[in-house]
Amino acid sequence: MEILRQQFRTPEIYGDYWFNSDPITLGALRGYIILIDFWDYTSYKFLQTLPYLKEWHRRYIDKGLLVIGVHTPEFPFARDAMRVREAISKLSIRYPVVMDNEYIVWGAFRNQSWPTKYLIDRNGFVRYLHAGDGSYQNFEHTIQSLLAEAGYHGEFPIIMDPVREADRPGAISYRATPQILAGWQRGTIGNVEGLATEATDHYEDPGIYIEGRLYLSGDWFSSRNYVQLVPTEGREGSLIILYQAVEVCAVINPEGEKQFQVFIQQDDKYLTVSNKGSDVNIDEEGRSFFLVDAPRIYNIVKESEFGEHKLKLTSRSNGFTLYSMSFGSCAMKELVPPN
Repeated sequence: MEILRQQFRTPEIYGDYWFNSDPITLGALRGYIILIDFWDYTSYKFLQTLPYLKEWHRRYIDKGLLVIGVHTPEFPFARDAMRVREAISKLSIRYPVVMDNEYIVWGAFRNQSWPTKYLIDRNGFVRYLHAGDGSYQNFEHTIQSLLAEAGYHGEFPIIMDPVREADRPGAISYRATPQILAGWQRGTIGNVEGLATEATDHYEDPGIYIEGRLYLSGDWFSSRNYVQLVPTEGREGSLIILYQAVEVCAVINPEGEKQFQVFIQQDDKYLTVSNKGSDVNIDEEGRSFFLVDAPRIYNIVKESEFGEHKLKLTSRSNGFTLYSMSFGSCAMKELVPPN
């Protein structure tokens, strides 16, 4: 968490659409402590943070804290208000959320990543910020400190227990593979063919892989933010990733065809009930797959232990459009501090 040495006054929030609230004017909220969270419903790190945000909203709303989510879309399809509304409902978010499709609020705060949390004091100055996940106990202590500074004299609850072992103060986590983006603008590809620009190219599986790069096989169209399978004569296409993590998620938007299967293999074997993600099913032949039904983040691998693996996703659908892959870490068990 960063303590701001040079405090700056909070800019006003102007958004496209508000959920769970009428439009909020920050200038009229002097005396309140405000937590502003920049998020995107496809962000893996935001989903790690969300249990804490929801609990802080529940704990401190009657003590003078107002939580506001600013939904700034990382990918174009997340600009759709109906999709954002569905995500808010599915995630049981009860605090106000404003859509920031044009990055106006993002720019006013000079924000740089998802998620980032800002704490604003009773006088309207940004006092603290934290980018990414982690430091939850410190952040809640800061919420309580600012509420007391604002005049709350009641008792505070005990700092909430960590949701994950990796969230415990002093815990040391493994280094997970960084997020992999697709598309020619920001994507990382390992094939020697490289990424075409708004065009389709044929890719061959090289058989040798470097961690953190995307390897394609078959015919794929490369756009600014995604790669899309272009199957010919019913031929399948695949993508391969060498990664280190305990959990893997993929952001996929079904462009064209919907309700199609993507088969998944890890280390040349199908997943089992012990390592499949929450969105993965296993058919009668023992093949692991997930059904792509909407533009969202799919949880596809969840191991019991951290490790390095090769992941292969295969489909025959022209709707198979990949935007990004995210990888989760966990605490080193032998280094987790005692309760």
